[in-house]
Amino acid sequence: MKLELYYYEQCPFCRIVLEKIKKLGLEDSIEFKNTMESPQYRNDHLKTTGRTTVPCLYIDGEPMFESSDIASWLEENQNAI
Repeated sequence: MKLELYYYEQCPFCRIVLEKIKKLGLEDSIEFKNTMESPQYRNDHLKTTGRTTVPCLYIDGEPMFESSDIASWLEENQNAI
């Protein structure tokens, strides 16, 4: 399973997801793509979804928005990640 998180540090909703990832010990299982540090990540995300909204977790290329949905999904699937 390929997981990519599009985020930026100052976003309070991203912080919720980042804290959940840390709590579950999944840091090494997710590719982090900071859209503020890399304009290319922002552009790729916009091209794929038509949005620049973060956080967005791509699960095998399929985007999932909403921090609470992402956090719940991570918790429910942590053993498969």
